[in-house]
Amino acid sequence: MPQINLLPWRAELRTRRRNQFFIGLGASLGAAGLAVLASNFVMNGILSNQNSRNELLNTEIAALDKRIADILELEASKDRLLARMEIIEQLQRSRPEIVHVFDELVRTLPDGVRLTSVKQTGRRLEVKGDADSNTRVSAFMRNIDKSKWLTQPDLQVIEVRDTSTKRKKAEGPTETGEFAGRSSQFTVYADQVSTSDEEEGAAK
Repeated sequence: MPQINLLPWRAELRTRRRNQFFIGLGASLGAAGLAVLASNFVMNGILSNQNSRNELLNTEIAALDKRIADILELEASKDRLLARMEIIEQLQRSRPEIVHVFDELVRTLPDGVRLTSVKQTGRRLEVKGDADSNTRVSAFMRNIDKSKWLTQPDLQVIEVRDTSTKRKKAEGPTETGEFAGRSSQFTVYADQVSTSDEEEGAAK
């Protein structure tokens, strides 16, 4: 029986298979590298596009912020202008009222009462003065209560002082029944009645 040597054939087959394996491995590595490069290229394109969109959004947001700031500034200017217009309207309405107030102060002032200062804060009037007696101060407050332009008189301070060192109380009262050289210094508060209050009262 003849003998056949198969070793060279097996060695050639092994070599061929080894070469095919390395060729396949190289092809796989090449394909993987190309896939990575392609994915990187695609991702870079996506990131670049997204960055461009982000920059556009930031630009638009900055423009909107500027417009909002301008609108807020315009609204603040509008509020200031409306406040000034309201003050001007109040001053225009109050111009005749203050004339009535001073005229009414003169009308309500009884004999023997002198005013030293008149201060107004809003609708509130602070009237300071001196009178020959407390009775005169009471009469002044009653006149204010009956007034058309003044209301709610409130006596806060009254103080009797000796205003003369030459005449003494022992000399007796004067012709008006009051002691000379005495003065009742007072502070009275009252509220001003405006035309709008009168209109509201007439409407009711």
